[in-house]
Amino acid sequence: MNDLYLLLGSNLGDRCTIISNAKDLISKEISKIETSSGLYETEPWGNENQGLFLNQVLKLRSNENPALILQKILSIELKLGRQRNNNQNSARIIDIDILFYGALVLESETLSIPHPRIQLRRFVLVPLSEIAPELIHPVSGKSIGQLLRCCPDKLEVRPFNTFVNSL
Repeated sequence: MNDLYLLLGSNLGDRCTIISNAKDLISKEISKIETSSGLYETEPWGNENQGLFLNQVLKLRSNENPALILQKILSIELKLGRQRNNNQNSARIIDIDILFYGALVLESETLSIPHPRIQLRRFVLVPLSEIAPELIHPVSGKSIGQLLRCCPDKLEVRPFNTFVNSL
């Protein structure tokens, strides 16, 4: 079995419910979630003219072909209302990225594993370091903790508390 790390992100609609629904579908259609980071509210990366994102990293275990996992992810995104466009950093109801699949290094027209911009994005590294700080990036040879310490991204990533005091 391979450790599969996924990143969830949402900045449209009821972000908490959308992330929760995505996790339910991932558990049913891909694999049981072994562990997950907390939720983090993050500034948008690459296009500042949009709302804040909620992000979360999940760890699963799988032996399925990565291309089949990607097909399932795209289907889940569609079920949750994602409409793809050509704007890479646009607002989205849900985004699910494959970060790592074991130590696999794969580059194809449709899929890159590990995700090619992990080391550049705090919104990935902060939640990932919460659950897997010692995980080694198979290309750079550095741990997630090391990548976070030298990440050039300075955008704010803060824990998101879903509890709202009603007093």
